[in-house]
Amino acid sequence: MSELSPLIADLALILTCAGITTLIFKRLKQPLVLGYIVAGFIASPHMPYTPSVQDTSDIKLWADIGVIFLLFALGLEFSFKKLMKVGGTAIIAACSIILSMIVLGVLVGMSFGWQRMDCIYLGGMLAMSSTTIIYKAFDDMGLRQQRFAGLVLSVLILEDILAIVLMVMLSTLAVSQNFEGVEMVQSVVKLVFFLILWFVVGIYIIPTFLKKVRRLMSSETLLVVSIGMCFLMVVLAAEAGFSAAFGAFIMGSILAETIEAESIEKLVAPVKDLFGAIFFVSVGMMVDPAMIVEYKWPIIVIILTIILGQSILGSGSFVLAGQPLKVAMQSGFSLTQIGEFAFIIASLGVSLKVTSDFLYPIVVAVSVITTFTTPYMIRLSVPTYNWINSRIPKKWLNLIDHYSVRSHTTVNQETNWRRFLKAVLRMMLIYIIVIIATIFICTNFITPLLMTILPDTWGHMLGMLITILAISPFLRAIMVKKNHSVEFQALWRDNRFNRAPLLSIILLRIVVAVFIVMYVISTYYPASAAIAAGAAIILVLLMIYSRRLKKQSIIIERTFIQNLRVRDQYEEYIGEKQPEYASHLLSHDMHLSDLEIPEDFIWAGKTLRELNLGHIYGVHVASILRGKKRINIPGADEQIFPNDKLQIIGTDEQLEKLSKEIEKISAQQSTKDAWEEPEMSLKQFIIDKNSKFLGKTIRNSGIRNIYNCLVVGLEREDGTLISPDIDEPMKEGEVVWVVGEEDDVKKLLEY
Repeated sequence: MSELSPLIADLALILTCAGITTLIFKRLKQPLVLGYIVAGFIASPHMPYTPSVQDTSDIKLWADIGVIFLLFALGLEFSFKKLMKVGGTAIIAACSIILSMIVLGVLVGMSFGWQRMDCIYLGGMLAMSSTTIIYKAFDDMGLRQQRFAGLVLSVLILEDILAIVLMVMLSTLAVSQNFEGVEMVQSVVKLVFFLILWFVVGIYIIPTFLKKVRRLMSSETLLVVSIGMCFLMVVLAAEAGFSAAFGAFIMGSILAETIEAESIEKLVAPVKDLFGAIFFVSVGMMVDPAMIVEYKWPIIVIILTIILGQSILGSGSFVLAGQPLKVAMQSGFSLTQIGEFAFIIASLGVSLKVTSDFLYPIVVAVSVITTFTTPYMIRLSVPTYNWINSRIPKKWLNLIDHYSVRSHTTVNQETNWRRFLKAVLRMMLIYIIVIIATIFICTNFITPLLMTILPDTWGHMLGMLITILAISPFLRAIMVKKNHSVEFQALWRDNRFNRAPLLSIILLRIVVAVFIVMYVISTYYPASAAIAAGAAIILVLLMIYSRRLKKQSIIIERTFIQNLRVRDQYEEYIGEKQPEYASHLLSHDMHLSDLEIPEDFIWAGKTLRELNLGHIYGVHVASILRGKKRINIPGADEQIFPNDKLQIIGTDEQLEKLSKEIEKISAQQSTKDAWEEPEMSLKQFIIDKNSKFLGKTIRNSGIRNIYNCLVVGLEREDGTLISPDIDEPMKEGEVVWVVGEEDDVKKLLEY
């Protein structure tokens, strides 16, 4: 008998433990993440009463792959356009919460006398709430229709992307082991540079590539190609000095802008669940009960820090963002836990060997306890608000309400100058980053390759020409783009004093292009500045007046914009995109919410007139999403079907009342599964002289209408089986074959 590999034995152990514990936690209606952690503890060397994992190094490798898939899946659910649409409220609240919780975590670590890196990593862990746990809590408690739930989920989106940035910053700190401002600024600039570069290049190339090969893509090939892209970006990120998780997230966010994003997400989900389970099991394996007992007081203090910090500082951050006190407290109380990213940050500290051994099990213990307290904290938010509302001075309440109203009613009126300058700066930043990357590739890869084929002089000349040609469309865009925009024309016409600054901006952009070309020339042929400047000016003028280059530049820009908008256009076409008016409802208490009609629901087949939702619940049905079809402003005679998604406008109270009514009706309906219904059986009986069916036709016999059975055949006396004619009388001696449920057939045969 061949010897079994320790890796296979270890996987068998941890997956078996994970399967059993997750079933138990599912039965107890607890997050599955906790089940995985418990499974890891059971399979760890710290549990002497159960079998233990033999080779933890292999499991650690699989756990690292699990982090890659977790971040890749997170990126698929993320969208940079979605980030731009979350609004100022979520941005202010998220940044305030993260900053305040990091500072609070650092202070708590310092109070225990921990090392500097332990304190910093602890602050990063405490700043990240758990999207999974909060989402499940809202779902279980029926709060997803509430206004504050939407705000919390928007903040969590921002926390996820900021967590990626925080991981990069923590990695940089771990390597440098110091806090020099110059190095930190360099790290941030490097992060922004590669983030923009990869996103811009990825959006230009990947959707175009997937469109070209769409006919060749099956589910299998799409899965392999998408995972291949993920790991390719992981390698590129590692080569650039970033973490593998960062690369996986970037590729996921790029693929999130494609039409295939939803299909990729579904295909990757099982792989992500498997490797993610291994990661969380590995987290549980690091839980040492002895260490938890030893550090019980820090655990208790950190738990109180999270609960009180998020309740007070989190609520204050939402008030700062312009939310009413009640909504702010509901939102802040919902964030009183840590979860997945805390584990990932903790594992980052362990892998970089910059955090102490006790920090990991402490964070796991804190996460487990705060997970259980989350639903209670959400329920406690409203009573706490009522208590504070009755005791806080009226002047303060009026001040908060006035601030909230002003924050929502303030209109951001940008002047033409501001819009024009923002567009020019954004455009120049993107194109300069692409130009720098192009020059780097040409000088470090293409030119050395040419030098191996051609003599030095010709190799240098050809390399320089290829570099200049490669960057020329982007240089032309830097110089002439936005010179004919609506803002530019308005500024030029409105005031003649605007013309000098506008011309200065154009000249400045041309000078930037000239210096870039001069840099390329001097890289290949060191010469005097005058000669390089003269050659650069001539080349720049040729770029400005080249019609072919203008056409090429326009094509590149249109392709990028089309790829960036393709998923939105597709979702709008199939009726999945929420209308823009959802964020512009006149009343602050009104918002748009999606309500899915369950299968076998009693509303199926009824019209909106019959349901009368506006009169009974006070809500309005704005749209009906049915498969790939959207029905806007449905009429009163429009029918409702199972799995329809209704887009409903109403207040929190109205939507909650409607949601509870649907749950109540669903609970009253039969929960019997289809396989539990009576079986169908095939029987036959003979038409004799005493049969009441003798001489009757099948149509008039009542076999179908009265007994709910179906005549499938008539057997003649000679043994031939014929298809029945429903209008032909049944004759003596014929055998009637019927199909029906057992009870109905039994009644028919007992007539």
